[in-house]
Amino acid sequence: QVQLVESGGGLVQPGGSLRLSCAAPGIIFSRNAMGWYRQAPGKQRELVAAITSGGRLDYGDSVKGRFTISRDNAKNTVYLQMNSLKPEDTAVYYCNAGVFGTYYRAGDYWGQGTQVTVSS
Repeated sequence: QVQLVESGGGLVQPGGSLRLSCAAPGIIFSRNAMGWYRQAPGKQRELVAAITSGGRLDYGDSVKGRFTISRDNAKNTVYLQMNSLKPEDTAVYYCNAGVFGTYYRAGDYWGQGTQVTVSS
C-alpha cells in the first residue's frame, strides 16, 4: 500500500509559523504533482497548495502570501511552509499525490493527516 508520510504539525500561537513535510515513494513522487489539503471540523476538505515536478504552483485564496509549497525531488519530499498563521488555519492537513492540468486534481494517494492548531 502506497504511503505518504506527513510530519510537522502541532500547536502554534497566532502569527507563528510551522513547516509540514510529506515523504512519498519515489515512483509516486516523480510521476505526480503534489498537493496539500486541509479539513477543519464541520467543513469540506479544501486545497491549500499544489506543485508540479517542474515547479508550477497553485494556492488557495485564503493562504496566498502566507504559505509556500516546495518540493525536493532528490528527497521525494514536499513541504508546506506556513507563516502568519491564523486561528482559522486550524485543521488536519493532508498530503496528496495528484494531477495538475488546468487545476490541481487530487489523486488516490493520501497521507494520514497531521493536526495543525493555531491558538493562544
